[in-house]
Amino acid sequence: MSSWLGGIGSGLGQSLGQVSGSLSSFTGQISNFTKDMLLEGVEEVGDAATELQVSNSKLAEVESAFGVQKSEHERLRKLHAELEEKLEAAEIQIKRQSAEYRTLLQQKDVEISHLKARQSGLQEEVQKLQQSAQSASAGPAMLPVTTTSSSTTSSSASSFLSRHPGSHHGFHGEEMDLSDVIWSQQEINRLSTEVMRLESEVAHWRRMSQASTATGAGNGNHSEILKLQRTIKELRDEMSREVDEHQHELAALQDAQRQKLADVTRRHRQELAEYEERIEELEEQIQSGGGQPTSVSDTSKLHELHQTIQSLQEAAEQHEKQLAELSANLEEAQKIQASLQLEKDDAQQENTGLLQNYTRLQASVAELQTRVQEQEGKALQKAQLDHEIQMLRNSLEAAEKEIERLKNLEAEPKEEVEHADILELNTIIGALRQEKEDLEQEKLNLQERLKVAEEQLVSRNEAESDLESLDDLKAELGRREKILRATEEERDTLMSELEELDQQNQEATQHMISVKEQLSGQLKEAETELKRMTAELNTSSDQKRALEQELETQKEKMSQSAFTLNELHMGKQQLERTVKELKDKLGHSQEQIRDARREVTELKKTLQEKEELLSAAKAKLYEGGERASEAQGANEALAEKERELSDLRRELDEMRCSHEKVMSEDYELKVENRRFKADNEQTLGKVEELTKQLKESQGVLNRVVREKDTRIEALKLEKYQLEGELTQAENKLKEQVKQYQQTIEELTRARSMDASALQTEHERAIKLNQEKDMEIAQLKRDVEQVAADHRDTNEMLSITVAGQQQLTDLLQEKDVFMDTLKQNAADLQTELDNKVSVFTKEVETLKQSLDEKDKQLGGMKEENSHLKEEIDRLRDQQSRPQPLAEPRTLDIITELETEITQLKSSRNALEEEVQTLRRTTEEQQASLLLSQQSLQAQQSEIEQARAHHQQTTLNYDRLIQARDEEITRLQQNVEQLSESQSRANSPSVQGEVILQEEKTQTLNQENGNEKHDLSKVDIERLVRGIKEKETEITQLNEKNLSLTRQLDQLVVSRDEVGKLSQMIMQKDLEIQALHARVSMGGGHSQDVMFLQQQLQAYAVEREQVIAVLNEKTRENSQLRSDYHRLMDIMAGKEAALLKLQQENQRLSNMSDPSGSQEMFKETIQNLSRIIREKDIEIDALTQKCQTLVTVLQSSGGEPGAGSGGVSSNQFEELLQERDTLKQQVKKMEEWKQQVITTVKNMQHESAQLHEELIKLQSQVSADSDCSSKLSVDYARLVQNYEQKERRLGSLSLELAQVQQTITQLSSTKDVLLGKLDSVTQTPEVTATQCSGSSLSTDAPSHQPDSAVKDEKMQQEVVQLKAQLTEKENTIRTLQENNHRLSNSASASESEQRSQAEEARQVRERLEALQRSVREKDLLIKSKGDQLVQVSEALRNRENDNEVLKQAVTNLKERALILEMDVKKLKEENELVAARSREKESEFRALQETNMQVSLLLREKEFELSAMSEKAATVEKLLKDKEQGRSGELNQLLNEVKSMQDKAVAFQQERDQVMMALKQKQMETAALQSELQHVRDKEHRLNLELERLRNHLLEIEDSYTREALAAEDRETELRRKVALLDERLATSSSAVESASQQASMQVESLQEQLIGVVKQRDDALVQLRTSQEQVNQYAVSLSNLQMVLEQFQQEEKAMYSAELEKHKKEKEEWKRKALKLEDQASALQINLDEANAALDSASRLTDQLDLKEEQIEELKKQVDVRQEMLEEAQRKLMNLLNSTEGKIDKVLMRNLFLGYFHTPKTKRADVLKLMGSVLGLNREDVEKMLEDRGHGVTGWVSNWLGGRGAQSVPNTPQRPTSGQGLNSSFSEMFVKFLEMESTPSLPAPKLPVHDIKPLSAPPAGRTSSGTSSMAAGAPVSQKRAGDSNPFLAPRSAAVPLLAGSGSGGPGGHLLMKPISDTLPTFTPVPVSAEASGGAVLKDLLKQ
Repeated sequence: MSSWLGGIGSGLGQSLGQVSGSLSSFTGQISNFTKDMLLEGVEEVGDAATELQVSNSKLAEVESAFGVQKSEHERLRKLHAELEEKLEAAEIQIKRQSAEYRTLLQQKDVEISHLKARQSGLQEEVQKLQQSAQSASAGPAMLPVTTTSSSTTSSSASSFLSRHPGSHHGFHGEEMDLSDVIWSQQEINRLSTEVMRLESEVAHWRRMSQASTATGAGNGNHSEILKLQRTIKELRDEMSREVDEHQHELAALQDAQRQKLADVTRRHRQELAEYEERIEELEEQIQSGGGQPTSVSDTSKLHELHQTIQSLQEAAEQHEKQLAELSANLEEAQKIQASLQLEKDDAQQENTGLLQNYTRLQASVAELQTRVQEQEGKALQKAQLDHEIQMLRNSLEAAEKEIERLKNLEAEPKEEVEHADILELNTIIGALRQEKEDLEQEKLNLQERLKVAEEQLVSRNEAESDLESLDDLKAELGRREKILRATEEERDTLMSELEELDQQNQEATQHMISVKEQLSGQLKEAETELKRMTAELNTSSDQKRALEQELETQKEKMSQSAFTLNELHMGKQQLERTVKELKDKLGHSQEQIRDARREVTELKKTLQEKEELLSAAKAKLYEGGERASEAQGANEALAEKERELSDLRRELDEMRCSHEKVMSEDYELKVENRRFKADNEQTLGKVEELTKQLKESQGVLNRVVREKDTRIEALKLEKYQLEGELTQAENKLKEQVKQYQQTIEELTRARSMDASALQTEHERAIKLNQEKDMEIAQLKRDVEQVAADHRDTNEMLSITVAGQQQLTDLLQEKDVFMDTLKQNAADLQTELDNKVSVFTKEVETLKQSLDEKDKQLGGMKEENSHLKEEIDRLRDQQSRPQPLAEPRTLDIITELETEITQLKSSRNALEEEVQTLRRTTEEQQASLLLSQQSLQAQQSEIEQARAHHQQTTLNYDRLIQARDEEITRLQQNVEQLSESQSRANSPSVQGEVILQEEKTQTLNQENGNEKHDLSKVDIERLVRGIKEKETEITQLNEKNLSLTRQLDQLVVSRDEVGKLSQMIMQKDLEIQALHARVSMGGGHSQDVMFLQQQLQAYAVEREQVIAVLNEKTRENSQLRSDYHRLMDIMAGKEAALLKLQQENQRLSNMSDPSGSQEMFKETIQNLSRIIREKDIEIDALTQKCQTLVTVLQSSGGEPGAGSGGVSSNQFEELLQERDTLKQQVKKMEEWKQQVITTVKNMQHESAQLHEELIKLQSQVSADSDCSSKLSVDYARLVQNYEQKERRLGSLSLELAQVQQTITQLSSTKDVLLGKLDSVTQTPEVTATQCSGSSLSTDAPSHQPDSAVKDEKMQQEVVQLKAQLTEKENTIRTLQENNHRLSNSASASESEQRSQAEEARQVRERLEALQRSVREKDLLIKSKGDQLVQVSEALRNRENDNEVLKQAVTNLKERALILEMDVKKLKEENELVAARSREKESEFRALQETNMQVSLLLREKEFELSAMSEKAATVEKLLKDKEQGRSGELNQLLNEVKSMQDKAVAFQQERDQVMMALKQKQMETAALQSELQHVRDKEHRLNLELERLRNHLLEIEDSYTREALAAEDRETELRRKVALLDERLATSSSAVESASQQASMQVESLQEQLIGVVKQRDDALVQLRTSQEQVNQYAVSLSNLQMVLEQFQQEEKAMYSAELEKHKKEKEEWKRKALKLEDQASALQINLDEANAALDSASRLTDQLDLKEEQIEELKKQVDVRQEMLEEAQRKLMNLLNSTEGKIDKVLMRNLFLGYFHTPKTKRADVLKLMGSVLGLNREDVEKMLEDRGHGVTGWVSNWLGGRGAQSVPNTPQRPTSGQGLNSSFSEMFVKFLEMESTPSLPAPKLPVHDIKPLSAPPAGRTSSGTSSMAAGAPVSQKRAGDSNPFLAPRSAAVPLLAGSGSGGPGGHLLMKPISDTLPTFTPVPVSAEASGGAVLKDLLKQ
């Protein structure tokens, strides 16, 4: 945070420094300005011109200062804005930090409260422990308490960081200082140190108390917690560092963006200003050049200026585009920034969540620690309790203290269960203690009593009562001692319970330690998960960015496409509107043409009538021409008429020229129309491309609909264009009609002209009539030809319609056929399913029979066991010595023999059944072989069908080639329309032929199908005689065959349908072309409309047919997929059959007598045989024993006689028996060896059989792989074939389109060149003929060009021919006129000049047209090249896509094959495992049987031994009886015994050997099974290797094929490239120019890029530096944090002082800024006022200059007038001198008579008048009138005397006010300027519009003078002369015309009325006392 605050402080310091520098400069400028203003006021200039110059210079300085201030103001404004933004950012960050600090403070407060509570608790515990320690051991010394700082810091840090930031409610204001936060931190640290100290003390006292019985507790937990806290702290520091770095990066990015924006906007504004200045200069130049006469140089300059303006506009547009791009980039950057911000927020949220989890974990750890501590405390308490219980006997007081402490401790909060236990224990202990105290007290009492009693005993030895009491006391003592023992026992139990609790506590602590370890592991896992999640977040953010970029590109593409679509739609709508307007115009023009035709016919009639009249007039003229007297007049009239005729001819020539111009314009319009058509087609092409792109996204249906729409629109557009051309032609016809009307009117006027001229005109009209008739005839013929063509086309159309109907019928038949095929396929599938179910049932029955056989075997085994039991029973019976047992044993043996025979018969029956099963399996195999053969036959048939299909495709290709040739021929025929009538029927016949051929082919195919059906019948005949299962298999094969055939037919039919659809498309194209040509050829609009309607109908039908074909192809593809699916099902069924066969073979092998089961039976039979032999031997031995017994009895009965012979015989028999027994033993050993060898052989055979089985399985899997590969290859080949067919079709269509476009272009080029030639020929001919040179005129021969397709061109050629003929006729007439009129040479020269000019204009037009044609060619070529490139790119893309698709399909197939192999191997493994289990079970059963047999053998041997013992006993008896016999018998008996012992030993050895052998056999079997497993694995791996090799070989083959195909494509593409290179050579110049422009643009863009890269590098450098600074700050922070703990108080003071200083500085800066703003506003106001005052002063100075000029002029006039006045005064004086004393007698007489004639009442007036005439005063006259009593003479004498006194003229003085004003005006102006320079009030602006112009001369002066002279009043003249003329122009209120009666001295001149002739201001009355300043102020106010 400190690094961030330091960055903000440095930024604020820099910005404030900049502001202070700018403000200081601004204040300096203001002070300079004020000084200048004051100095300006001090300067005084006397002269006006110098004053003006000074004022102008000062104005310029002021303006420059104002500009500087403006720029400074703008800079300051920018700085202000930036500072405001920084301030806002800082405020936001400060708010956030303040919120964080508040939350931290709240947390710290909570921690302080917790720590205080903990401290108080710990202190209490310390006190208690001290008390307990003092009580326990007073002796041990006290250890010093040590406190560690590192632990405190770590714990404080952990406690500081472990709290979760929450919302703080304690703070209400936002002005929390850092000092408070730091103080709170210090407080927390201090408290934490105290807590740690207290904890260490507690630990010390615990150790002290636990010294006797303490167990060392490990401190590992604390160290682990400290480590965890340190890691948490480091993580938090890293988090804060990263956040700061992110914030710095964001700020740097924002600043860079702002700088970029500002630079861009500044550049843009500068460029705009430059452009505007340039434009203004150019406009000024144009305006200045507009007054001068324009020349060639001016025009060139104008062109250059226009070009520069255009370039500037383009540059401005480019700049605007760049601006738009930059703004877009900015927006993108802002979006990215927003996304980064969002990601940052997400990361912060995740971090906060992790921190919350971490805090939770810490809280849990802390809780665990507290619990551990509590448990430790409890353990300590328990130990203390034990200690206390031990100390109870010594000190009761210590026990009471302990009880109190325990009671206090009981008040503390603990866990619920343990708390309850401890309380119970405490209560029990308290009760026990109380009882103990009671007992002790009683004991003491008793002791005292005892003492007393002893004393009494000593005193009273004799007393017996004392003894009794003693006895009682002793009894009580014993009782008490018992109670004590019981309490001790209870205490012991309590101690044991306490020990158990201690154990539980230890277990709990161990559990807590384990939990803590788990939690630490979980923490590590969480950290690893955090890292992984951050990595995933980064990857996801990268993916998000990539997706956003892709989205933006997609959006841009979409917007571009939408814009182009909208533009195209707008263009389309405009074209539709124009077409509608043209239609309307066409209708109007058609009506006007009809009217014009009618008028022309009427005019022709009137012409004929006029011509008849002319002929009559000519006859009369000829008659009059005989007269000689009228000849001269007629000649003169003729000359005049010839002149008039020449004028008329000139007019006619002009008309023709105008007509030619109109025609040329018509041609130009047509060319433009064609160009527009081409453009329209191009635009339509673009529209179609765009629509295709949209349709691909929308689907096939939309595509079809839009294709229809586009076609209809194209037809409509063509129609509209034709109508527009018709309207143009009609307008031209109207103009021609008007021209003709004018010519007719002129002819009617010139009717009364010369007869010869009329005759020539009449002849010309006749010729014109004839030509018109010829034209009409030609037109009729053309119409007939067109009608014939129309009929032919109708026939053609009907034929094509019939063909289409046939095609539709064929399609319907194919539909029916397809439906039947579908039904057959469905039936076949159902039959297949049924047969499969039947087969599965059969297999189930076989399995059931096998199960039954297994059950029978089990039954046999059970019977065998029963037999064995019976044998045992029989043995038991035999062991009982019964003399009458012989017949019974014989019966049993016979029964057994019968049973054996029965078993043999059953075995034979079973063998027969097995043989029958084998036969059935062999028959099934044979049927399978037959089915395989039938499948091979099917494949051969499929190959035949393929060959047939290839032949049919070849036939179709030939047919298509023939059709192409026919089409080319038809095109040639159509181009030559005149020859096409005879060959029109050929295509229809050929079409019929083709249809017939197709029908025959279809019939041939049906015949082929019939042949296939015959082969089916033959197969059925062959198969009928076979069994039911074989018949079912053959039926399946038949169904398969029929399906394959039908599918082949379907494939062929689909190919036919595709071919037919292509043929139909080609036919439609031909029909369209023919229709177009016919419509062009026919001149009638109705036919054209009819044909267009038909075309539309056919197009609709064709689209329907195409849709039907598409549906058929879709159905075909579906059927093919169904066929493939059925084939797959069949393959699966075959595989299932093969598996069933294998199972059957296995079962047959299992039931095979030659196999292991036979051996088992043989062993059983051998064993049974041995048993029988043993039984026989036993019977013989029993018989011998009986005989011996009888012999003994008889010998006992016959004493003596014949005893020796009997004994010798018996010995011999015994010896023989011994020999036989030895032989039997040998036989048994041999048989045992044989059995072992047979078992080994069986094992070897089973291994061989297993190997054979594995081989067969591998072969089956290889066959299945091969079949799947073949099917995949077949499908791929079919797909490749179809794709190649499609490509061929598309290529052929593209070729046809390219050929059409090339032919159209060549035709248009040829037509344009021909027309150009014709146009160039005609004006030259006219010019030569007008000049008078007689030239032979031949019509230019037009050879029809074969490449021309459009009939319009031919029409225009015909029209041109007609016009040429007309022109030739007119030329002939003109030549005749030229021969006759020799006087018209001058006129012809002027005509020649005009025609030469026209020819020049035509050539220029031609050149322009040629240029446009070349440009169009270049454009077309470039468009073609672009198309080719695009098509090549598309093809490459398609090829790549196909290759990728193939690779994908191959991989999928490989995966599927591998999966199938894996599944098969798993199944085989399972089968092998099942078989091995069965074999093992059988082997175990055999071993059991073998063991039983061996046990039976041992029993028999034991019986033998028993018999031998019996024989020995018998011999003993005989010995006893034959006492005294020889010792040979004894020896023999001994030998027999030894032999028996040996036999027993041998038997034991044999048993051991047998057991060892069995073990070896088991081991060998296991080893063999392992060996077999290894071999199987090797075999499988070899198979896999072989398969992979085959697959690799196949892949290599496919790659080689693809490489060959690619080489072929390369060759084709190279050939195309060569062609394109040839084309490119033409358009290389344009491309080079474009490339140059592009390179220029690229260079400019590279420069911009370099600039941007530099900016980016700078930004990166800044970022790196900032990061380094951040790292340094982090390092310094870490160091400072270590130092802070020591110097916190000093830093607090420093921080507070610095903060106050910063605040003060901030406030000072704010005040300064406010002051500066106020000063700036005041200065601005002063500036505005000064500017206004200066403006008004400049205006006043201008007006003053004008007024001074006027004053000077007036002064001159005044001088002139003064001289005139002086002269007049002189004359007056002379007159006065001369006439002084003279009176006019007449005047006096009149006055006298008047006086006496007037009545008396009015005589006083007459006297007054007379007084005024004589110059008397009024007073004198009144006196005279008062003195009426005097006489007349007295009145007269008085009157005359008064007159003589008043005869001097009264000239009044000039007023001095004007002079005063005149003298002090400049001083007044200077004073006014001084007054106004002081900024007291804002100067009012002088309205310029109110001032009248001072241009009118002061003309009223002379007139006023003359008028005053004329009035005859000299006094008035003088006054007029004496009036001040200076004030009149100044104030515009002085009159220059004084009336005769207004010259009194009372009125001031300034108050007199103003004459209208003078220029006037608004009237201002000026008194003499008014000052100049006041006058100026009044003027300014007005």
